[in-house]
Amino acid sequence: MDDFLLRALLGGAGLALVAGPLGCVVVWRRMAYFGDTLSHSALLGVALGFLFGIGLNTGVALVCVGIAVLLSLLQEQRRLATDTLLGIISHSALSLGLIAIALMESLRVDLLAYLFGDILAVTGGDLAWIWGGGAVVLVILALIWRRLLALTVDPDLARVEGMPVGRIRLIFMLLIAGTIALAMKIVGILLVTSLLIIPAAAARRFARGPEEMAVLAAGAGLLAVAAGLGLSLAADLPTGPAIVAAAAGLFLAGHLLPARGR
Repeated sequence: MDDFLLRALLGGAGLALVAGPLGCVVVWRRMAYFGDTLSHSALLGVALGFLFGIGLNTGVALVCVGIAVLLSLLQEQRRLATDTLLGIISHSALSLGLIAIALMESLRVDLLAYLFGDILAVTGGDLAWIWGGGAVVLVILALIWRRLLALTVDPDLARVEGMPVGRIRLIFMLLIAGTIALAMKIVGILLVTSLLIIPAAAARRFARGPEEMAVLAAGAGLLAVAAGLGLSLAADLPTGPAIVAAAAGLFLAGHLLPARGR
């Protein structure tokens, strides 16, 4: 196997292992729109990374973390509904990112690579970023897993029992922000949320418990990455969209099979 294909497969596998368990909680808590908001804000991070010379991954991570903290604070107020806040921040951040890139006249950027990913251009440094950052995300997710489940089932009861609901919610948002920063080069800004949601939604039909669903979602993500790479190479298709299309195919195929129960 050529080196660039091996790096692409390893990068996609590392992302799938993180996105699967995290995406399960996103599906349970109906936070897909929140993931879209963070992913759209990633383009602003790209612009800041170029502008200040801090690196694209660092710029995206800083902006996503900042947006996650801002959303956590704004959700405490009751003047605007959460979906309204998400819509405002999502499109504002995306527009500001596009404007910032357009104003840097000396910069030539392939926007399609950032919007839809370029997994075949993954480098050894990207692999270290993906696997190292992914390991940190999974460790933190494992530490808060039980409390996150309790918060998902009944937030009011969790609050009454003294659980730090606001802190757990913020940590989870930061984990999503970190995962989006990891995923940007694999599937791109516009498609990253789909890799969180689709494998988890496909696994939900066959899982009998939360942990089993997390494992099945990671496995579905791995299959989608492998199938998407193969489809891209065979038909000369853009790789990021091919991976998402493969995940959607797994989801549809799963719904043709009898469910195991929940």
